[in-house]
Amino acid sequence: MIGWYEMSRSTDDQWYFVLKSADEETILRSELYRASDSARNGIASVQANCADDTRYDRKEASNGKHYFNLKAVNHQVIGTSLMHDTPALRDGAIESAKSSGVSTVVKDLT
Repeated sequence: MIGWYEMSRSTDDQWYFVLKSADEETILRSELYRASDSARNGIASVQANCADDTRYDRKEASNGKHYFNLKAVNHQVIGTSLMHDTPALRDGAIESAKSSGVSTVVKDLT
């Protein structure tokens, strides 16, 4: 298995998804959505955009940690990675997102 998506609900009853790698590490997390169909559309957007390196916005937080945002064609953020200690670790997570993001496996944890 290359990876999968997990759909969940937040404490305020909104939907979100995470992309997991084959080794069960969280690669990125979505924004919050009001409806499950919207979260599924977000997953479809990750699947469509994850292979394109130009869609990754590499960032450094004010605390010196490194992360990325995956953006759609319209420049809207689809998902944000966890924080990483080095740019190399962040870039490794991007490579993982590229390979795992094409997965069609969606686990509904609600």
